[in-house]
Amino acid sequence: MAETLTNVAKHARATQARVEVLGDPGRLIVTVWDDGIGHADPAGAGLTGLAARVAAVDGWLTVDSPPGGPTLITAELPCAS
Repeated sequence: MAETLTNVAKHARATQARVEVLGDPGRLIVTVWDDGIGHADPAGAGLTGLAARVAAVDGWLTVDSPPGGPTLITAELPCAS
């Protein structure tokens, strides 16, 4: 998820960002939020690569980034409980 913070710093024009990590039985949920301009492209190289790495461990990645923001990127990863 470090790539999402790099995107915030390079492209989002955000004044705030937040990272939240939650654990449930059998899964880990990592969320990155920023108050930037939105338009994060899930088909872009960085997010596509991140999605592929998350999928490689049977997880999933969602990107919610409407024009004008905010952006919310969530990865859910399986883990042993």
